[in-house]
This record gives sequence, C-alpha cells and structure tokens, in this order.
Amino acid sequence: MKVHHLEEDLKMNPYPGRGIVIGRSSDGKYAVTAYFIMGRSVNSRNRVFVTEGEGIRTQAFDPARLSDPSLIIYAPVRVLDQDIIVTNGDQTDTIYDGLQKGLTFEQSLRSRKFEPDEPNFTPRISGVLHLREPYSYEMSILKSRRGNPDACDRFTYSYENPLPGEGHFIHTYQGDGSVLPSFEGEPEPVVIEGDLDTFGQMLWDHLNADNKVSLFVRYINLEDLSYESRIWNKNV
Repeated sequence: MKVHHLEEDLKMNPYPGRGIVIGRSSDGKYAVTAYFIMGRSVNSRNRVFVTEGEGIRTQAFDPARLSDPSLIIYAPVRVLDQDIIVTNGDQTDTIYDGLQKGLTFEQSLRSRKFEPDEPNFTPRISGVLHLREPYSYEMSILKSRRGNPDACDRFTYSYENPLPGEGHFIHTYQGDGSVLPSFEGEPEPVVIEGDLDTFGQMLWDHLNADNKVSLFVRYINLEDLSYESRIWNKNV
C-alpha cells in the first residue's frame, strides 16, 4: 500500500472534516498523535481547543453564538495510565470508561455508532495509543452503511511496533458535498517527518484555510513517557 504525504492529501481535500493521525517520529523516539477539526457552519467554526488535565476539550470561542453543543463540545483527548485516547466525539469518554472496566478498545465502542446528524451520519473515528513496551496503537471507524441510519459498519485496525517515520491517518469525510461522503477504506499510511513544531505547522498550513478550526499535536517520549503538546486555533 502506498505511503502518503499528508501535505499532499490535505492539499487535495478541502474538507476532510475531523482527522486523527497516529504513528512514530522519524527518529523512532516518540509516539506521535494529531487531531484536527474543521467546520462549514457558524456553530462548527465557533470553537477552540483548550487543555483539560492531560488532555484537551473543545470550547465555544464566543459562547453567545453557540447554538447546539451536542456534537461539537466534547473531550477529544484523554489519558488513562499509559493509554492516550483520541476521538472526534464524546466516545472518548466511552472508551475511557470501558478501558477502566477491563474492556478492549473495540469492546468499549460496541455501545456507540455514527453520529445522528442526518443526512451525513458523520462517522465516529477513534484511536488509542498504547505506550507500554512495545508501543502499539489502534484505530476505529463506526459508519453508516451507504447512508442507512439502521445499519452501522464497525472497523478496527491494530498496528504493532510502528516503524520510525510512519503512521496512519483517518478522517470523517472523503471531501465536501451537499451530503458529506464518509471516509472509505483503511486508515491511510502516512509519512511523519520533523519535530513537534515542524510536523504540526505542516499540518496546520495544509488544512484548508477557510474550513480549518483547530489542531492538536502531541509527541510522547517512549523512554520516560514525558510529552510535549501544541494547539493551533484559528479563533484567537
């Protein structure tokens, strides 16, 4: 399977929606994850990322303009011991609670399905980084079957001991449209290059300028699990 360059993928797609990248830095020393959100409506664009404990949450930039918080206000990133959970919705909490109870990542998501935003039925995309040796990660997508609200297709992918400089990218939409087309296929193998700031700035610069809202990037040292994070917000 072809390994993609994220800058090319993002440049070709004006509206991937929400996206998760997980992988390993090119020097092999760091686990890497990134999460971005985009928006077309005033409500979706009226957001910023803010830190919350070891994770982040979304917050209305202008609370007076927030019309419906149900699918846009949530904690995309939470940390449980040596697991980092990254998702595009409140299923972050579902996974966190499931892992605490001894369920697997896949089992935890059995109680959830795609978002109820007819006609798009936005997929729920999720990932978890397992930082214990050897480093591994999992990704999931829950999506409607060809727009059918009664049929949920569930896909989970596991990646053991990822190679330096490689990762995977999953996002909600194939592109823009009056009815947004859901992501199709496996998470895309992608190149991860540079340090935290270089990689993050590359992502931010190549997200569509009109539609991008916020970006979070974290590099975690695999030896001592110390980490650095950055947040980019269009609304400042």
